[in-house]
Amino acid sequence: MQIAPTSPCPCGSGHAHGRCCARWHAGEAAPDAEALMRSRYSAYVTGNADYLLATWHADTRPQTLSLDDAPGQRTQWLGLDVKRHRATGADTAEVEFVARYRVGGGSAVRLQEHSRFVREHGRWYYLDALD
Repeated sequence: MQIAPTSPCPCGSGHAHGRCCARWHAGEAAPDAEALMRSRYSAYVTGNADYLLATWHADTRPQTLSLDDAPGQRTQWLGLDVKRHRATGADTAEVEFVARYRVGGGSAVRLQEHSRFVREHGRWYYLDALD
């Protein structure tokens, strides 16, 4: 899915997509873990599996990632709410968020996650979700 640079960014920041997550998708380093997390949400919305893999830490990254929907089961992303972002060290951080989506004509689902991020060589990476 393509999003115009002047359209609102799917991450819910209130900024235009071109001035927000599109920058990180184009290769600019996200300035903090929250920006990376928001850009990863936007990557799910736009179907950008390459970006998701590239921003997933090598220690926990899956070999492959398919965002293809099963026939008649299109995923519709409904919104993102970042609850908290906190630095846990000089190069580590955590982000708590709720992402909402719907598959096919089903009910909306809330994905609540407390994620860990690490910065290496000036770039933030998604590490994992805490239980």
